[in-house]
Order: sequence, then structure tokens, then C-alpha cells
Amino acid sequence: MATTATISLASTIMPNFSGYSKTMTLTQGGTLIDIDSTTGFQRRKLSAASVVDIVTMANELVETKDSTAAKIYIKNIGYKGVIDKSKFVLIGVNSQPVGRLYGGDWMIMPLTGIDADDVTATPETADTVVLEFAMYFEEN
Repeated sequence: MATTATISLASTIMPNFSGYSKTMTLTQGGTLIDIDSTTGFQRRKLSAASVVDIVTMANELVETKDSTAAKIYIKNIGYKGVIDKSKFVLIGVNSQPVGRLYGGDWMIMPLTGIDADDVTATPETADTVVLEFAMYFEEN
């Protein structure tokens, strides 16, 4: 059974743009074979302005093949139904910043399965925030 991701984009700030919708099947690197493993859908509550590993690549539960295809989905869902668009969580890979997820923002991006390339989250403040996430990868 294939795992797919779909995005639809519409915009009122671009004249003559009618929007688009794209679907991607998550496959193993360089093949048409479906991704075969996942960390599962998880939620993580963060309550400090310090860096936290949300996916540790060298963990025995995430046995990726080195330097192969993986994808991660992360969403900042706020806390107890409150989505604060003024606060962000900085997402990083291997200690390098990737981007900020403000309340309600989400991302999906490719990763390599290198052991040192942990996915991290650093809240802007100590205010409690919850991230939901899932990683899809090639099993070792």
C-alpha cells in the first residue's frame, strides 16, 4: 500500500494564478518501490526554549539505511486548542536551522538517513506548544 502526500495551493495575492494541487508517492531512493517504514504518528509537548531531538536517526527505532530517502511531516498544533501565530518552533537538521513553524504551520521535507542528522525542535519561548510529526523511511 503506497504512502502519498498531497498539497493544494491557492492564492489571492498572485494575479491570474488559479492554484494547483500536487500529489507525491513516497518511494525508496532511486526506485519506484514504496517507502516501507515509519516512526508512526506522534505528538510531542515542548515547554522550554531549548533544543529537543524529535527524531534521533541513530535510535534503534529509526534504523534507516544510510544516505537514503526519508520524508518528515511536522505541524505546530499549539496547545489545548490555542494556536498562537506569534510564536514559533525552530526546526533543524544536524544542528542547522531549516525554518520556523508558527502556530498552525506545517511542513513536509526530504531527509537523508545519516545517523548524525537528527531532526530537532527549539521553541522560541517556554510557552507550551505541541508538535505532531511522522517520519517515513527505508528500513535498514
